[in-house]
Amino acid sequence: MAFDSFSAFVVMGGHGPYVWTCYGVFFLLVALIAWLSIRDRRQVVRSQQREQAMVSSGQADTARRARAGGGFQRIPTTQNESISKS
Repeated sequence: MAFDSFSAFVVMGGHGPYVWTCYGVFFLLVALIAWLSIRDRRQVVRSQQREQAMVSSGQADTARRARAGGGFQRIPTTQNESISKS
């Protein structure tokens, strides 16, 4: 064995705090990425299930319009345009 005792393994000749902090941060980030990926996947699956339910019940156009803001309204881009429309 490379180390005489477990405490020597933990200390690693003075480099232990750096090494164990790196391992801790690495595993924390891997766990965070896994959790976020699972959460996002569940949201996508739920969204797709809702959309599929709307398509099968014939409400797909209504749902798409609601997501898109409902419609189109022209916004005047210049002062002259707004005066001539009034």
